[in-house]
Amino acid sequence: MSELDDAIIEGTPPAWARLTYRIVATLAMLFAKAVFRIEIRGQERFPTSGGFVLAPVHRSNLDFMLAGLSCPRRVRWMAKHSIFKGGLIDGFLLHGGAYPVKREGTDRRAFELTERLLAAGEPVVMFPEGRRREGSKVHNLLDGPAFVAARQRVPIVPVGIGGSDSAMPIGRKVILPKKIVLIAGEPIYPDVPLEGRVPRSVVRDLTADLQNQLQRLYDDAGAAVR
Repeated sequence: MSELDDAIIEGTPPAWARLTYRIVATLAMLFAKAVFRIEIRGQERFPTSGGFVLAPVHRSNLDFMLAGLSCPRRVRWMAKHSIFKGGLIDGFLLHGGAYPVKREGTDRRAFELTERLLAAGEPVVMFPEGRRREGSKVHNLLDGPAFVAARQRVPIVPVGIGGSDSAMPIGRKVILPKKIVLIAGEPIYPDVPLEGRVPRSVVRDLTADLQNQLQRLYDDAGAAVR
């Protein structure tokens, strides 16, 4: 990506981009209500200002859309770099809140962008499981969300998603009309001083706390769709 792309990612989106985001979000919500009978709980727990990491479970390709719908504010999120092909599509993705990340290894540039967005007061979606998983257990979380949250002294808001794995399981390209419930948990604040380095132990403890909270929310959301 170029310096111009960086400016788009970090800059205030133009009026047409903000309007497009709102229209797309509204249409997505109408679709989710009609097809999934979507239910969102705990929206009042999202901070109304300032940056935070929105950390959902990940069981379906639908989770990108659902994570955005769970939060009343405009969110930003990492998207795999292979979908950025150049031209108008890139402009739409970038203005819509997405920015690229390379899944192979550690993409330092993507993490730097994430930290800058959080510092600028924007919510950023990060899937702590990394990729889509199967099963009822939340485990083997990556430290990335906890690391950037602790460095920027912003909270993590865990989100349980129930039913997306039935609506569009891994390997399926067809969406099924299944009930979906989203539950946002209480913000988890890093236990770090206002300045200075972040101890590795703090990141580990924050990741463990996030895992426990996500498991509880995932269990609750799953029970709500049955």
